[in-house]
Amino acid sequence: MRTREIIDVAMKAGEILILSGAEVYRVEDTLARIFRSYDVEAECFVLLSGIFITAKGEDDEVISVVKRIKGHINDLQKIEKVNSFSRSLMVKAVSYEEAMEILNAIESTPRYRFSTRLAASGVAAFVYSLLFKSSVKEAVAALFISLMVFTVKENISRVGFFQFFEYFVSGMISGAMSIFAVKLFPEMNLYKIIIGSIMILVPGVAMTNGIKDALYGDTVSSIYRLAEAVFIAVAVASGVGIMLSIGIRWV
Repeated sequence: MRTREIIDVAMKAGEILILSGAEVYRVEDTLARIFRSYDVEAECFVLLSGIFITAKGEDDEVISVVKRIKGHINDLQKIEKVNSFSRSLMVKAVSYEEAMEILNAIESTPRYRFSTRLAASGVAAFVYSLLFKSSVKEAVAALFISLMVFTVKENISRVGFFQFFEYFVSGMISGAMSIFAVKLFPEMNLYKIIIGSIMILVPGVAMTNGIKDALYGDTVSSIYRLAEAVFIAVAVASGVGIMLSIGIRWV
């Protein structure tokens, strides 16, 4: 396999990892493993917004490639598959065509169905409400509100609005519906319902990955992840806060 083809394979693998929410150190380790599998001398520098690769090709030719990457979601299934693929190359290197076929298949792997993710969001809201010592009635209210929040958030995401707006609207819906629930059932605690219903919006993965990147010395990516987590938290809090300031007088 020619060096340029190996770079294409590594770049494809790295792109899938970043778009799936992988940590920077994991992406760099995967790319390094791919190059070692084919005995190619290369240096890789990864940011959440791009991948930089420089490799020594045939006749000591130096090849540099840059890939701009925009956006990401959390898809642990694809991350696990790319990791397994890179490790399998250490055992047996495959041809360029076969490698790209495998990576294209991983890239096109469908996410869990909407109904499955919707059900998971409802269960998460219900369980976290109970964890924060809510009553069963309050947990059920948080469950239904979480289902509504998740549905709206997914639809906004498909339209393509920027992330801050997506979480801001989700926070507003959570606050408004929680106030409405307490209006119907005054014995319920407003704040416990809100806590349960916004748990699916908490940027736990971004915070965890940001801390892990910092521990591995990837300061730039760590700051990016933690800043993203802060902006999401501010967006959700702003949405909930606005609805509380408007509707609290009617509770």
